Amino acid sequence: MLDDQKLKITYSESDTKARYGASVSGIVSEAELTLSKVTPTLVIADHTFVPDELRGRGLARALAAQLVADARDKGLRIVPLCPFVRSYAEKNREELADVIQW
Repeated sequence: MLDDQKLKITYSESDTKARYGASVSGIVSEAELTLSKVTPTLVIADHTFVPDELRGRGLARALAAQLVADARDKGLRIVPLCPFVRSYAEKNREELADVIQW
């Protein structure tokens, strides 16, 4: 697991795409979760990737949790196309019912 002080999550976006990046201090590689924007209130979580040297540290889960928190803040719905985000949503189905669109 990660020490929150070592984890940094960034967010960037364009008109049609968005990306969360997660980095750990002292490691150059970065994990990512990418989104496609369908409408102003609907996004598709389409890809999650964690490089080998960052695996097993909870980065994908941290990215998914950040996506959910931001979706709640912005009033967005998430289509969990990415296998990781879909699995995360299924494991937390009741808790995420307000933001996940099946």
